[in-house]
Amino acid sequence: MFLDNRQVAMDSVLEALADSIDYFQDNIERLRPSLRDALKPHYTARLKQMRKLQELARAHLKMLPRDADVERDDFLWLWSRLKSFVGNDSQVLINELLEQERVLMQALSTLFTHPLPDPIEPVVDECMQGCRQLIRELYALQKRKPHR
Repeated sequence: MFLDNRQVAMDSVLEALADSIDYFQDNIERLRPSLRDALKPHYTARLKQMRKLQELARAHLKMLPRDADVERDDFLWLWSRLKSFVGNDSQVLINELLEQERVLMQALSTLFTHPLPDPIEPVVDECMQGCRQLIRELYALQKRKPHR
């Protein structure tokens, strides 16, 4: 099945949302408890937004769910662990979470260049606002000195 440009844009958003949630969940134990506590509500909200957007995409854009790219996830996790050997583990993770947010913001921006069904647009707006809030939180956490 071929996707039109709007479906491709939505697929990119859903993939970026899933990747960011997976990456956070895969690395949650590497975060200091204070970082974990600060970030967890953002990812809990994101999971709900992603599920709602998946539902709406199926109903209004005739999109079927896709499986995650497991090999890509494994590579990102391994690369992150290697970088942690030469740097502060939490700072490496914060930088990588910020990169995930940049990818998501780009995907959301691209999606907004297409006409969206009325029920979808507010959820995409909510995802964009959540992404901005998480970016602000990550930058604030990045500036804090790590506790030993």
